[in-house]
Amino acid sequence: MKALHLLRHAKSAWDEPGLADRQRGLNRRGRRAAPRMGRALAQRMAAQPLHVSPARRAQLTLDGLCEGWPALARQAHRIDEALYTFAATDLWQWLARQAATARSVFILGHNPALTELVNLLCGRPLLDNLPTAGYVRLSLDIDDWRALVQGCAELEDSLFPRDLPPP
Repeated sequence: MKALHLLRHAKSAWDEPGLADRQRGLNRRGRRAAPRMGRALAQRMAAQPLHVSPARRAQLTLDGLCEGWPALARQAHRIDEALYTFAATDLWQWLARQAATARSVFILGHNPALTELVNLLCGRPLLDNLPTAGYVRLSLDIDDWRALVQGCAELEDSLFPRDLPPP
């Protein structure tokens, strides 16, 4: 059995029209949501390293998560260029290259890739849209990441900013 944790970056800013996509930061809502999600996730699971998109909004989301979840800040996170993608097939291929010994993988990335990956792995449409700063945990009935097949996963947990108590 493998566990896959997926978190979409927090709400990004669009206030600088000429800025390259990967350079966009977070808007006010995103800056508030990331630490709140960090605090909430700290109550649900042990901290572990994250594989993170190099996009600035993903990096800032990680900073916010760590602010709310200090144990997460002490983990060794990995920025991976391959995670700056909007295609589920790219994430699938990336996962298939992970070491068989890795029992759990945590990705901080982008939509629509994350939503589509959940639906592919679960073999049915479970999510219309993973919201910004939204988290899901899948349990995969495989022993090796190379054995990924459509329908091998079950949605075990989810947490969205709208589920959190008001700040």
